[in-house]
Amino acid sequence: MKVFKFGGASVKDSEAVRNVARILDLFPEEKIVVVISAMGKTTNAMELIATAIWEKDFALFEAQVVLLKTYHSQIISELFPKDSAKIENEVNSVYTELHERFENSERTKNAFEYDQVVSLGEVLSTKIVAAFLDQEGKSSEWADARTFIRTNHYYKEGEVDWKCTEQLVNDRLKNRFNHSNIVVTQGFVGHTSDGFTTTLGREGSDFSAGILAYCLDAESVTIWKDVDGMLNADPRIFENTIKLDRISFREAIELSYYGASVIHPKTIKPLQNKSIPLYVKSFFHPENEGTIIQYASDEDHLIPSFIFKKKQILLSITPRDFSFIVEQNLSDIFNRLSRANAKINLMQNSALSFSVLLDEDKTNLSEVLGIFENTYSVKFNEDLELVTIRHYDQATIDFVCKNKKVVLEQKTSDTARFVLSEVD
Repeated sequence: MKVFKFGGASVKDSEAVRNVARILDLFPEEKIVVVISAMGKTTNAMELIATAIWEKDFALFEAQVVLLKTYHSQIISELFPKDSAKIENEVNSVYTELHERFENSERTKNAFEYDQVVSLGEVLSTKIVAAFLDQEGKSSEWADARTFIRTNHYYKEGEVDWKCTEQLVNDRLKNRFNHSNIVVTQGFVGHTSDGFTTTLGREGSDFSAGILAYCLDAESVTIWKDVDGMLNADPRIFENTIKLDRISFREAIELSYYGASVIHPKTIKPLQNKSIPLYVKSFFHPENEGTIIQYASDEDHLIPSFIFKKKQILLSITPRDFSFIVEQNLSDIFNRLSRANAKINLMQNSALSFSVLLDEDKTNLSEVLGIFENTYSVKFNEDLELVTIRHYDQATIDFVCKNKKVVLEQKTSDTARFVLSEVD
């Protein structure tokens, strides 16, 4: 059994959905769990709908629902030119649910309400894809991930109950392969013990594929992307990128942790625990080999990898009483940053100060500065860039730092990290 994951870009329109079917045609004898994200930018639209529900903004709500309905109806009309009544009825039930939520909402802006609304994007996409595969005569059926991926009650970032999920997957999903070769289900979503929908956080669809592969003891997982595999750098920044043919789970986790966007580290860990290989392949060129991520690889160190994070803020935090940075100070600083929901990309301390690097667009700077006033003095630098180089050499360091001012640097035997600013 294999697990395939298709993201929003790979099902963004009717031709993309047909391409999913063509890829599945390449594996006629395989039993495949197909995990699908919401189509295109549907999740963003669902987030606006959730906001409209909270704020009782009917104009915003109706505008976004109309846009969403128009978008999916266009795809449906192109995929089902002769008879779309059945699938139209199924997707219309989702819009009915949204209207009911708008009418019955108590204007409670919380993670619970977010999950109940936003998760419906995956329901729409999987209903459409499953119906199209059925129309094409494929041995397939739709399954609701909200019935077999069990999480705690931590909405927007549900934590998986692995023991219960494994039991439910085997009870409610595995037996579907007695009748079908393909099962289409949702990424990103789960459910609590009392049946409420949860989501698994951004990139949660990749994680869903990892969860199901782990529970099913799958042969492999393939994530279909718009790139030929994992590259050693972002092609939007580097002209001459190199595809990484084979890397280890450990290397993939390191790259993801430092900011590589192809695979989320949560996806990799369950696969690593059962030595299930992960393939990253192009949905444009499915015949190409792509990248294989597996338990060990002798090729990890052969090619330097570059990860760039722009728009960074560097905070330098110093106790006002001129005490040293010791364990007690660090604990207090981390607690304050946690209260501000600050996500740390890099940190470094000296005897008198503690420095952290944060994403500008995810940081409320005034809030962060406010939580440190009176007790700490805080200096900050904005519009910085963080560069991480895996398996560096001096030539690669010279290349990325050329015409830049090095504000801060860190090095280990495998990884070099630089906080850079423009030269005045």
